[in-house]
Amino acid sequence: LMYEAAHKLTPDGYFKLATAVFAEMLEAGFTAVGEFHYLHHQADGAPYSEPNIMAQRVVDAANEVGIRITLLDTLYLHGGLDADGYHSLSANQLRFSDRSVDRYLERTGQLQLTGDRTRTGTAVHSIRAVDPDSLALVTSALDRPVHAHLSEQPEENNQALAAHGRTPTQVFSDAGVLSPALTAVHATHLTPHDIRLLGEAGASVCFCPTTERDLADGIGPALELDTAGARLCVGSDSHAVIDPFEEIRAIEMHERLASRRRGAFDSAELLAAASRNGYRAIGWEEGGRISAGAPADFICIGSGSNRLAGADRSLLSDTLVFSAGSGDVTDVVVAGRHIVTGGSHSMVETAELLDRAIRSLFE
Repeated sequence: LMYEAAHKLTPDGYFKLATAVFAEMLEAGFTAVGEFHYLHHQADGAPYSEPNIMAQRVVDAANEVGIRITLLDTLYLHGGLDADGYHSLSANQLRFSDRSVDRYLERTGQLQLTGDRTRTGTAVHSIRAVDPDSLALVTSALDRPVHAHLSEQPEENNQALAAHGRTPTQVFSDAGVLSPALTAVHATHLTPHDIRLLGEAGASVCFCPTTERDLADGIGPALELDTAGARLCVGSDSHAVIDPFEEIRAIEMHERLASRRRGAFDSAELLAAASRNGYRAIGWEEGGRISAGAPADFICIGSGSNRLAGADRSLLSDTLVFSAGSGDVTDVVVAGRHIVTGGSHSMVETAELLDRAIRSLFE
């Protein structure tokens, strides 16, 4: 279904869908998004006459609804990996790929995005889609955010070991990609050595618990990564659920399930994952805090729901992290603009946009 939907998207359809999703994210309490963007070309893989039109349209969507965005333009070269090496791209994957590093660099070199709420970064889809030699290009982009799917599933590790004799993390390390600029997305199935490498590099690790749960991918080693020195943040990934409170709460709850111990993370640490660490991971180091000179991005939580009834102000952060949900968000301000008021986006009808955009993919 994912491939079927991706196959149908045009620049106009992509804009409409992204507008709806970004509006929903704002209403849920997200103020910034790192868009892992790899829908580059036409359905048959041919470039558009404007090579970056799809990137431009997803940024247009973010600007339309007011969310802060970092476009993570993604390198995607191969269709998979096994002991015999890399596979050719399938028909469904052609539009994701520039076919070579040189073409990727040529296209992204033409990318010109503007706006005070827009920044750019680099992404590597995964070791399954980018070979070790091609990873070297990423080292030239370490002055801006670099994101990569890393050890999301055990099979990915098995494929890397069979083809390269190393874990995906070790391949990234050998290519010089591990650094404070890197955000490893998922990082669910890591060896102790992998965890040490990521921690020593000062990398960020983006957990996406509702997606990892939805796909039955497993529970990542959150406490071990945090102890090793990695910075934890969260993403909504597949948007199976769009709720920042559920994502950060799940870091602690999944750790409880894995370790059968409570209290690995306190509410302050989890709030940092949803704010300061998240902003840093997508290249807004000045964000995620309320202080003079920081971006004026913040949300307000209503206290009238059953979930928050009787909240003790001295325990307010605990109450918000462990009880609140996206439905409790009343107001959202991004870059000083009051975008969500009374729980609804001030400029668009989000539910109607979502309904039209989703239906159009499967008609």
